[in-house]
Amino acid sequence: MKTYGLVGYPLAHSASPRLFQQKFETENITGVEYRLFPLEKITEIPRFVNENADLAGFNVTSPYKEEILPYLTRIDEAAASIGAVNTVKVIRDNGTPHLLGFNTDYIGFAESLMELTARMPKRALVLGTGGAAKAAIYALSMLRIPSMLVSRNKEKAPLTYSQLTGDLILKHLLIVNASPVGMFPDNEEFPDIPYEFITPKHILFDMIYNPEMTAFLEKGRQRGAEICNGAMMLQHQAEASWNIWNNPDIS
Repeated sequence: MKTYGLVGYPLAHSASPRLFQQKFETENITGVEYRLFPLEKITEIPRFVNENADLAGFNVTSPYKEEILPYLTRIDEAAASIGAVNTVKVIRDNGTPHLLGFNTDYIGFAESLMELTARMPKRALVLGTGGAAKAAIYALSMLRIPSMLVSRNKEKAPLTYSQLTGDLILKHLLIVNASPVGMFPDNEEFPDIPYEFITPKHILFDMIYNPEMTAFLEKGRQRGAEICNGAMMLQHQAEASWNIWNNPDIS
């Protein structure tokens, strides 16, 4: 039995096990399982890997996408550029585990955006400064869409929420929520941006998938914007993770 899973804390909101189970059943994949591994501290990684001898790979979610880096044997070029890892392949050499780090979030985001719209926006705002935000920035650069990070902390990004003017909102027709604001169970929360300047020309993309309709997306919908949650991104990044775990050339 090969074991795959998700590492993070907390994990009660995760849809990943259901997603992978559906894949296993649909594609008649046997001898595998996908489990949740809630680790309260990133320092538990070595013990976790050693105690799960059948572990072949795992995904990484908040708050460990950046904290996982020192525990990895090798990091893929894209993940190194992003500075965050959400997919780890476990290779065992005579019982010694080697952890290879990758980022599939940027793949999931880019593919979702391309499926969502044929009209690529000229500029984007990315709300947040964590691993998900870094993946979004990387994907947007691949798509040749200039973007700017927005943070509550003026030392972490070029823009703070208080600096978002109507002019900036009107010039950036893609707004990506890459922060955890609005995630279950805090469904009523939303990023503090001037929604009154959102237009039907805007695209609001929320990397959160639980709830399906975040307050951020609902405010965009009310203004006539095109909206998308993180469900499609989750599907694409999971498929990319599976391909990495099962690619014999990656070792």
